[in-house]
Amino acid sequence: MSRTPAHVVSVLGSYELALLGLTRKTDSFALEYSVTPPLPDADGAAPGSAVYLRIEAADDLGNEYIDWGGAYGLSPEGTQTRGTVCAQPALPPDAHLLTVKLIFMTGTQEIGYRLSLPLA
Repeated sequence: MSRTPAHVVSVLGSYELALLGLTRKTDSFALEYSVTPPLPDADGAAPGSAVYLRIEAADDLGNEYIDWGGAYGLSPEGTQTRGTVCAQPALPPDAHLLTVKLIFMTGTQEIGYRLSLPLA
């Protein structure tokens, strides 16, 4: 998995989302990401202001992928949120392009960002 961001996108007005890598698994795949500055989390945020991330995806072969959870937390230095978001099923070896929609959810609002990721 690469530590050089594959994509860096401005999100939610004042945040920067960096996709750090994609890991293929036998039954799923996971995207590792960071968000700077840190997102409000459920433990320290005002009610209704915590931000969660989910994924929708499709590949160039027409396969669709559904959210399968993830995990996130404050980075050790406290300057960003670091996490992973997973989707199922596994990516086929002959897929060359993955289009993901990363959806940030807060309260009753959902804001999505679409990115195209080449698959090596």
